[in-house]
Amino acid sequence: MLVDNDVRGDSRVQKVARSAAAAGWEVILLGERRDAPLETWKIGDAEVRLVPVGNQLALLPALFTRPLLRRPLAYPPGRTANYRLTLARARRADVGARISAVRARRRAGGSRAREVVGLAPLAVPWAAARVAHRWARFRTEEARRVKEARRNERALLNTLPIAFWKLVLGRRAWRRLDPSLWQWELAFGSVIDSLKPDIIHAHDFRMVGVGARAVMRARARGRQVKLVWDAHEYVPGLRPRPGTPRWLPALVAHEKEYAPHADAVVTVSTSLAELLQKEHKLPAVPAVVMNAPVCAPSEEERAEPVPDLRQLCGIGPDTPLLAYCGGITPVRGVDLMLDTLPELPGLHLALVSLHPNGKNPAAEQAYQRAEELGVADRVHLLPYVPHWQVSAFLATADAAVSPLHHLPNHEIALSNKFFEYSQARLPLIVSDVRTMAEMVRATGQGEVFRAKDAADYVRAVKAVLADPARYRAAYDRPGLLEQWTWEAQAAVLDQVYSELLPDRPGTARPAAAPVAPADQPEVVEAAEAAAAPTAPRPRQAEVGSVQ
Repeated sequence: MLVDNDVRGDSRVQKVARSAAAAGWEVILLGERRDAPLETWKIGDAEVRLVPVGNQLALLPALFTRPLLRRPLAYPPGRTANYRLTLARARRADVGARISAVRARRRAGGSRAREVVGLAPLAVPWAAARVAHRWARFRTEEARRVKEARRNERALLNTLPIAFWKLVLGRRAWRRLDPSLWQWELAFGSVIDSLKPDIIHAHDFRMVGVGARAVMRARARGRQVKLVWDAHEYVPGLRPRPGTPRWLPALVAHEKEYAPHADAVVTVSTSLAELLQKEHKLPAVPAVVMNAPVCAPSEEERAEPVPDLRQLCGIGPDTPLLAYCGGITPVRGVDLMLDTLPELPGLHLALVSLHPNGKNPAAEQAYQRAEELGVADRVHLLPYVPHWQVSAFLATADAAVSPLHHLPNHEIALSNKFFEYSQARLPLIVSDVRTMAEMVRATGQGEVFRAKDAADYVRAVKAVLADPARYRAAYDRPGLLEQWTWEAQAAVLDQVYSELLPDRPGTARPAAAPVAPADQPEVVEAAEAAAAPTAPRPRQAEVGSVQ
């Protein structure tokens, strides 16, 4: 498995690795680390190896090339502008000090003639210092304008190179637009080759290229290797990174080049599966492996106690409590929950959003906002818990909230939070992003409000808290929750592997019952339980994932 993160914060990657190993595959998961040598540990029977990945190619050319076409008089990138401006100020200060010394002698009783004689030689240096200072200020301002222009996605000198390379190189244009995508190839390539895997499972858009090239190298040496691409997101629907206009076009081109190399494709929803088949002209609709939670944790995982949500919040069982689990960013709508809390007296809000590394600037800003609104005593910032504990941890809340804004990737899939909230049997308060809203309306497990609409959100919260039992009853439908488990999803993935290697020792097994595409609102019947896994098999799967 290949992943462009350190594995620890990627629950899907962890679940894929553990469940594949439990099904009998030999799994080696390659992740990345930036500041240390190789690190290894185990996730169940899967081996994790964090490989050092460099960032030399992440430096944009704009950081070290002169802007000759944009503003030729601007200082070059780097520290030159600050140095030159500071030096001009220093020289101006030096001439000013010499002038002050001459005038001080005059005030001390010196003659006017001596003052004139002393100041005359300083006239030219003083004028030169002023001109040099103004020139440095002008060139520094030009450099600032260049920096702004390079961050402008619509600037002609930004769009022209992108269009040129796309026209000339087509799918290969990413090599010019974002060569940093080679960083994982340089780090992982030789490691993959040495492992000689039978299957390479590449998660998401960066690793599909690494996996495809490894497969081509293996086949050139006479080894038959299969590539599984696990698409987590719809790349054209990603939000562009501010100030990096080449980033998204590079990713789109990179995915288009290597997607056709996959022997099998899996993804997180039926909607995304259909998009991928159309976008890349895939021969079959990708298999759907949803981000459902683990409902049968290992003995080691069960031994770890689940924290008490209400105890951490310092409230009793009768205090109304909403729960939110996930990152705090503008497009996730957390600000809506905070801004409306004054209109919902007595209601508490648990934000399970704190990273274990202690760096939580977004959470700190959210708490400052709560203080400004006078509701900080009802807002509780809590640390993340292991992914297999999330549902049990949240279960004592009165309801859960998913206030996502309208973005392409929010519209086409059910998030892992949706499944975690559902397994906690919590009534849901969700924004009207398409797939999630349709599911909630179909099952009756919660209320839907218009995204970013404060009044409609307050309405939905009051409706749910007025009769939570009505919404919880939706989970009593036979089979509904059974299909929303990782165990059901793992059976799909294992079947994909087995179909790719039908002649390998130990792959023969009863076919798992097909899992219903639960991200479609009309489908609420549960899948039948998957067949029990056979004994461990001497085969190797190398699985890769990218966030």
